[in-house]
Amino acid sequence: MTYLDRPKLVAHARDSIARGSKSFALASKLFDRQTRERAWLLYAWCRKCDDIADGQDHGGAMQGVTDGQARLSTIRVLTDAALRGEVTGDPAFDGFGIVMRECRIPTRYAHDLIEGFALDAREWRPRSQADMLRYCYHVAGAVGCMMAVLMGVDPDDQATLDRACDLGLAFQLANIARDISEDEAAGRCYLPEEWLVEMDIPPGEHMKPWARPKLAILARRLADMAADYEQSARHGAIALPPRSAWAVLAAAGIYGDIAREVARRGEHAWDHRVVTPKGDKLGWVARAAMQVVGRARRWPASALRPPHLWTRPQP
Repeated sequence: MTYLDRPKLVAHARDSIARGSKSFALASKLFDRQTRERAWLLYAWCRKCDDIADGQDHGGAMQGVTDGQARLSTIRVLTDAALRGEVTGDPAFDGFGIVMRECRIPTRYAHDLIEGFALDAREWRPRSQADMLRYCYHVAGAVGCMMAVLMGVDPDDQATLDRACDLGLAFQLANIARDISEDEAAGRCYLPEEWLVEMDIPPGEHMKPWARPKLAILARRLADMAADYEQSARHGAIALPPRSAWAVLAAAGIYGDIAREVARRGEHAWDHRVVTPKGDKLGWVARAAMQVVGRARRWPASALRPPHLWTRPQP
């Protein structure tokens, strides 16, 4: 397989998203064919980089790798080769090279994403809320910007890219809230140290039974933050073609429900992994279709972005 064999690379990417994320796979079906294929190609690269970094196979339990820097080097080398148009022999990276060239996505976003893996490789932990949001930008907000350009947003349209970044931040804040227990088992914690100090929770003690009520308070804080970024992101939908807006609004609702369910469960949020049921996902597909029609009225592009939201690094 070579990077020129686009149909095979697209088929590989389609299988990757089907295995790695049922939510994103469903939302991607709402795109037109060209955009859908390109979204699959970008997803497959993101998924493969994540799997290399964490020793996973399309997600699942992290393996607690001990060679993080070597894995990071592999990601950098293969990504840079793909960006140069070279054949890497890995369909995820070869497909990534195609979509980057086809859509002329600024390479800085790919490098920004890799910096998120670099933070994990050196066992970084957020001290402040701003630190946590900076991490969210690297591992998800940058992907939101890439997806926006893939869907036709001008790379110089910084206002719309800010909204696209906000959706990535919303998704990652939901992930952090849902995965606190799984992250702890892998020796990671993305809750700001200042938050834990505020709750009087010593380092490494946040999953202890006595800390669950306090942890639930922090999870609700994450869910509230995710809701703010989700709402901000919806204002960017006006800049997208109707089918792309449909997919984005559906994904926002589907993933937003994860954060909302974590908050609803309180201290029992980590007894079982939170997922959005299929019926609820289909409900969001239907609701998003109706929201597309009135998106300009409900979420005008001219609305000012709330000043309390974290602002991504500018080019």
